[in-house]
Amino acid sequence: MNFALALVFRWIHIGSAITVVGGTVFMLFVLLPAARQILDEEHLKLRAAVLKRWKMFVHVGIGLFLISGLYNYIFVMAPLHKGDGLYHALMGVKMLLALGVFGLAEVLVGRSKLAEKLRQNASKFLTINLVLAAIIVMLSGFLRTIPAKPVPAAVPVSSVAAPSV
Repeated sequence: MNFALALVFRWIHIGSAITVVGGTVFMLFVLLPAARQILDEEHLKLRAAVLKRWKMFVHVGIGLFLISGLYNYIFVMAPLHKGDGLYHALMGVKMLLALGVFGLAEVLVGRSKLAEKLRQNASKFLTINLVLAAIIVMLSGFLRTIPAKPVPAAVPVSSVAAPSV
């Protein structure tokens, strides 16, 4: 395993999490409450401008999450936990929750009728996404505490019996 590459992918994964989850916190606890005080055309313009810029961060962040997460799992963590049913089951739950978070985030920045309908109650759906993200972070922290399976020591060639003729 290339240590430098693994480290870069880990930083990308954490950076994407900080950006996307942090943006969700900002939207839920700062922007939406402030925007509720403005209920006119100015509010609608601000909302459209914010969504247009935020959409870029959501798309790129999810892409980076998927690439870095798959790399970290397949090449770094899975080999360390080969045969560990608990680790892989919890990782599967984490991945499914992440797909739910990604899907909801994409719908919330989308242009479909469903997206517009969900944005009518943005606080509810941002809260759901934030709770799911918190569960993912907790699962991630727990997964990091599960010790790696010991790698069996190589059998020295001198101890292997020579084949009989």
